[in-house]
Amino acid sequence: MSPNANTEQPRAWQRMLSGRRLDLLDPSPLDIEIEDIAHGLARVARWNGQTHGDHTFSVAEHSLLVEAIAADLSATMPRPFRLATLLHDAPEYVIGDLISPFKAALSLDYRKFEARLLGAIHVRFGLPVDVPEEISLQIKRADKIAAYYEAIGLAGFANSEARRIFGQPRGLSPALIQSLTSLSPLPAAEGEERFLKRFHELAR
Repeated sequence: MSPNANTEQPRAWQRMLSGRRLDLLDPSPLDIEIEDIAHGLARVARWNGQTHGDHTFSVAEHSLLVEAIAADLSATMPRPFRLATLLHDAPEYVIGDLISPFKAALSLDYRKFEARLLGAIHVRFGLPVDVPEEISLQIKRADKIAAYYEAIGLAGFANSEARRIFGQPRGLSPALIQSLTSLSPLPAAEGEERFLKRFHELAR
């Protein structure tokens, strides 16, 4: 047996379809491609897959929803921060979408890992590692509103239960509310295509 057999470090990188090898412990912006992010997010299920419909409701679709809500709430949000909103859950293309109750049970190290990966993603696409607090709060508000409508439209929550957990959404335009009350999960390929299209609209 080789003297190094028991001391070799376990593999900590993942090979992406682009051919990139992303080191999960020390992610480099050079190993991050938007095509990998879109492909992964379109295949990660929100709500642990516990949603109505023939397809899972993906993180890619959720990200599009949150960006649309943030834009509706703040028409003056600068385009780079709209892009940051679209990418707010981008680390999940690697680590998956852990439901909030499970995240709460994990150590702070998980959140540090998630933040490190998101920081690398921001650098890759020319965004500040840390967005201003005001923008961060706007993204969190839009995220909660999206969760509310997903909960009652797709995940089987009663309105009163969703209001108790996520709060009552306010300040949205009637047109957006109408679209939020008729959510329909997309096939993965279509979710991926829509995410990529929106990314390029915001990043150009």
